[in-house]
Amino acid sequence: MNRNEVAALIDHTLLKPTSTAEDVRALVAEAAELGVYSVCVSPSLLPVETPEGLHVATVCGFPSGAHHPEIKAAEAADSVGRGADEVDMVINLANAVTGDFDAVQAEIRAVREACPSPVVLKVIIESAALTDDQIVGCSRAAEAAGADFVKTSTGFHPAGGASTHAVELMARTVGGRLGVKASGGIRDAETARAMLEAGATRLGLSSSAAILAGLEA
Repeated sequence: MNRNEVAALIDHTLLKPTSTAEDVRALVAEAAELGVYSVCVSPSLLPVETPEGLHVATVCGFPSGAHHPEIKAAEAADSVGRGADEVDMVINLANAVTGDFDAVQAEIRAVREACPSPVVLKVIIESAALTDDQIVGCSRAAEAAGADFVKTSTGFHPAGGASTHAVELMARTVGGRLGVKASGGIRDAETARAMLEAGATRLGLSSSAAILAGLEA
């Protein structure tokens, strides 16, 4: 894939807790210059003014996922009301590690019902903290609950971010029926390319400019 094709798959991300409205304006300006798909910001920074064609994503239950489903659903609905086109929700990891995938599916469905299509719902499973079987179980739950994407990571978990192994496993599980977003720890063009080759269909990046500079036009 060339530079422009990769740019069109990027969620240009700013989720530092200290980020300000001025930081978001700079993010949007850079995103427009780079030609990325969207900007991703914290809910408290919504609404965001963007040029035509640049989408707005936000997060939900972020970063721990340890929130009640009804709180996540309310947060997602509020964010959509403030102009978010896409919502990246964090699952309750305790349900995943105990194998309670019915609970994983139920909370995803609660958020899905709170922000129905055409809002894009991505489900963050923190793949670095899970076993292969847990990754598969969460990916299946996301599909059954009506999500649009499964996503590797928040980028804030101590276990780490995206890996090509996790992306391959998630992509194989959802079989093209859902998108796969690789996010967390992707800081150079080589790693970004490897994630795409493994099956990622969206990239969550905070180093978008540096990564795109390393790709051929």
